[in-house]
Amino acid sequence: MSAASGAGGAAARGMREVSELDAAVLSALFESPISLYVLDPELRLIRFNPSSRGIRDFPMADMLGRPIQEVLHLFNLDRPEEAERLTRQVLASGEPVLDERFTARSRDPVVESVHSVGCFRLHDSKGAVLGVLVAVTDVTERAEAGARLSLLNLANTHIGTTLDVYQTAQELCEVCVPQLADAVSVDVLDSLLRGEVPAPGSKLRGQSLRRAGFFSISGNPGIPAVGEGASYPYDTPFDNVLSSLHSTLIGQVDLGAEWLTHDLRGTRMRDVGLHSMMSVPLSARGAVLGIASFYRWRNPVHLGPPDVELAEQIAAVAALSLDNARLYTRERSVARLLGASSQRPGGESVRSAVQIAHAYRPAGAGGAWFDVVSLSGSRVALVMGDSTGLGAHVAAAMGELRAASAALSGLDLLPDEILERLHIMAGGPDRRAYEASADGGEGRSEGSADADDADEAGARRETCLYLVYDPATRTCSIASAGHPPPIVAFADGRIEQLAVPQGPPLGQGEAEYVASEHVLQEGAVLLLHNDERLQPGREGTEVPFELLARAASGPGASLDELCDAIMDAAAFPPERDAIVLLARTRALHASQTASWMLPASFEAAGQARRLATTQLKDWGIEELSDSTELVVSELVTNALRYAEGPIGLRLICDRALTCEVSDDSNTAPRLRRARDDDEGGRGLFITEQLTQRWGARPNRHGKTIWAEQPLVRSPALGATPPA
Repeated sequence: MSAASGAGGAAARGMREVSELDAAVLSALFESPISLYVLDPELRLIRFNPSSRGIRDFPMADMLGRPIQEVLHLFNLDRPEEAERLTRQVLASGEPVLDERFTARSRDPVVESVHSVGCFRLHDSKGAVLGVLVAVTDVTERAEAGARLSLLNLANTHIGTTLDVYQTAQELCEVCVPQLADAVSVDVLDSLLRGEVPAPGSKLRGQSLRRAGFFSISGNPGIPAVGEGASYPYDTPFDNVLSSLHSTLIGQVDLGAEWLTHDLRGTRMRDVGLHSMMSVPLSARGAVLGIASFYRWRNPVHLGPPDVELAEQIAAVAALSLDNARLYTRERSVARLLGASSQRPGGESVRSAVQIAHAYRPAGAGGAWFDVVSLSGSRVALVMGDSTGLGAHVAAAMGELRAASAALSGLDLLPDEILERLHIMAGGPDRRAYEASADGGEGRSEGSADADDADEAGARRETCLYLVYDPATRTCSIASAGHPPPIVAFADGRIEQLAVPQGPPLGQGEAEYVASEHVLQEGAVLLLHNDERLQPGREGTEVPFELLARAASGPGASLDELCDAIMDAAAFPPERDAIVLLARTRALHASQTASWMLPASFEAAGQARRLATTQLKDWGIEELSDSTELVVSELVTNALRYAEGPIGLRLICDRALTCEVSDDSNTAPRLRRARDDDEGGRGLFITEQLTQRWGARPNRHGKTIWAEQPLVRSPALGATPPA
């Protein structure tokens, strides 16, 4: 055999092998799971492989030869015009199209599928156009996973933008329509709106519900409307969710079911042709908050188990935000309640000393408070505190400090001594242990509570200002635990911030508090506040200090209006409670007080009786002479037992008659119950029986024992006591 003939034989074998390879490749393609459709130059279907999706739904004879428009119609594509346009574009240009996504929908049952389409032009060996090859790959699972992830991302970013239960519920509804359902409703337990939830494991069947959110693709309002009660009869899908705490899916709704005849909601469902629905519980941190229900009637694809799984994931996101809103509602309610209860502007007993006005703007922090306390001798205490912390336990701590300051005020302690005792209480181990466990672990992951408590304890500051004003001497004694000093406006137009030594915040550092003394003119206006930036002359401050000066110069100026003006103008941090307290000082007329210094001798008791009797006669209240003589005699005699220096006696005739006896001894008086055969020990017991109240207060150089008697009639003073 010649070399030429051998070469020809090899070439023939090679051609045969290529032809067999091409045939094998072509056969493998048409037997692969990729759906292949061959269209001729007129875009008529001339060949397909058995894997072509949906081909089993139609007879083969009906498929072959059909134009592309009819084929696309049979497959029920979402965009048939676009598919035809792309095919003609490939036929004309030869440029292939890759990974173009289309959605097909089978008819019975209605199932949607997503496909990736590639389109290529076919040529013969000479380059002539033979038609178009369309390759279709089912990517439904991948597309659904992407859609679920996208919807979950949307839920995470769009649900819970505020700490409002209704807004959060509405956000859940709007996120899920129409991506997951044609309508969504959210019903929450009524107790959630009060900041409470049933304990884990509680029976929820029959619980009172309220519609918190609804959104429909039709734009119609829900039944019931948002804000209305949403009770559900027994043996309904909604009731089953509450009783079982498991999601309920109805893939095919029976529009003739009895539970659809109970109320207007069932009528609405039948009217729109509801075909499927699901309800999922809303639960967070072990507590059930309500239910979310999803409905389909316009989207022909029925809801199924994958949709339930997705709804549960979205509901978990919403439930956490709802529970955060619940906790905020509870803490804000506690803060507002405690804040409101702690704002005591004083009663009749303080009117002789000051005229009071206040403004309080809560922000949910619950850490700001003030108090106005009547003291002995017509004096008054103005107290203000603040905390930079947040939460219900901070509000409770605020109430605890306010109650403690009121109790200490009853002991008539000095301002710096009161702050020292509050400091000890605020930093005590029992209180720290209580605050560390106040949350009960709500909203915190295991192991993070200690760190959170430590961070908050280090950042939180509890401040307090304690001020005592005496209208008899017009003196003002002030001590501060890290609180901004008061601002005072004088009648001559001067405005200044009083110099008050600043001690550490309560519970922090060493309790080093020093009280400062100030003499105020009658009619001066004190401004107490809780904003460190509020200072006279500070650049950028919009506080109307000129109104403050006007209020001091003109007693007719309204303190209430001034409070509102200061609150509106001051740039208080919006996330913290804001308090403004104004006090216009008053002074007792000289004729309302009488004071003497008595020698530390036994003649002092008789001298005190005579002086008191004469003074009461001058005031025109002789009917109190007998009791007053006895009270004064007993108090002076008691002082003589312990005092070494002179004894002070002062009578104050204001809204009550006050007898005060001062000495240089620090020995605290003690009420004794003397036996019948005892020769002494009845002084304070007699005083208690003859007066409406009595007590003792320390001063810088000893103590003062005081006793008050009610006035039977108005005294005849040289000047009318201030109203």
